Amino acid sequence: MSTVQTKGYYGQFGGSFVPEDLQKVLDILDENFQKYKDDVDFNKELYYYFEEYVGRKSPLYLADNLTKRLGGAKIYLKREDLNHTGSHKINNVLGQILLAKRMGAKRVIAETGAGQHGVATATVCSMFGMDCTIYMGEEDTKRQALNVFRMELLGAKVVAVTEGQGRLKEAVDAAFADLVENYDHTFYLLGSAVGPHPFPAMVKHFQQVISEESREQILAKEGKLPAAVVACVGGGSNAIGSFAHYIDDEDVRLIGVEPDQAASLNEGVPAELHGFRCYVLQDEQGNPLPTYSIAAGLDYPGCGPEHSYLKEIGRAEYVTISNEEVLDAFKVLSREEGIIPALESSHAIAHALKLAPTLSPDESIIVTVSGRGDKDVEQVFDMLS
Repeated sequence: MSTVQTKGYYGQFGGSFVPEDLQKVLDILDENFQKYKDDVDFNKELYYYFEEYVGRKSPLYLADNLTKRLGGAKIYLKREDLNHTGSHKINNVLGQILLAKRMGAKRVIAETGAGQHGVATATVCSMFGMDCTIYMGEEDTKRQALNVFRMELLGAKVVAVTEGQGRLKEAVDAAFADLVENYDHTFYLLGSAVGPHPFPAMVKHFQQVISEESREQILAKEGKLPAAVVACVGGGSNAIGSFAHYIDDEDVRLIGVEPDQAASLNEGVPAELHGFRCYVLQDEQGNPLPTYSIAAGLDYPGCGPEHSYLKEIGRAEYVTISNEEVLDAFKVLSREEGIIPALESSHAIAHALKLAPTLSPDESIIVTVSGRGDKDVEQVFDMLS
């Protein structure tokens, strides 16, 4: 099942709605992405860093205690939290920085919500000697102060964006404004599967290593494919990476989990946002609605265009989880398995707590633990105190 029907589009979703000068830059980016994505030397270097620097393959871990507690299907955790820098973000960042290097870029910009993409970007910019500026909503810099310090420690300049709600949407706004002004010497290392073409396709390409591995791992462990793959969705990078190698396997349910106060796939309408078309939460005047999630990385009024298409054609399911359920899942996984998940990942865990008991014990589900919860411990402590 090929989800890309024409260049940059997934059904009616995707595309590129940007100023002419910026479109020329995106066309050059796409040309280089198409040139290198299947290049033998490029992929040899990428997988070298995946193995030697990131620590891939990430384990597919049977959460035996949690499985026994819940009954029903076996719960396997795809442990992206064990990657260097603590999340799935490093996969895409490494791919894009190697592309930036081949394009001769010297300056890199990025947006970040929870800070994990910012930390990963600052990490590779440090390694490859590139100037790095990270845009982050002012509210998120307060929620994720530790990650701000990590980015600065790695040599990045962190710019707090004060407009609007001071969250992820505003960080993306600021990053695109920078790119429009400085496109001639700047590489925008976008962190999620959103934005104008070719960003969604690039991010999926570099994140699909998650499902490439998990498919091979589950077949080795169980001898068959899982009943479902579950991942949290904000913009949707870890989810599209988790789904990619199962899209053609129509017996495998693909389940994305959104915050109930930022549920663009459940409550949004098809519209344009940040230069592409997707399901968007917006008011009657067409302005993006305010969103809220205790997980800063999911606090976005839109979603990736491929997720929008998978929802429209019924290939993937998208459900919502409340903040209370997220906090409960955060505690349950910590206590049952000794794994403290990111609040983003806790959305997927929360749905798995509901799903597993409804399935047969001879079935399995894969839940992507997209990041570790170190960054969230202080926030959760304050919320529960």
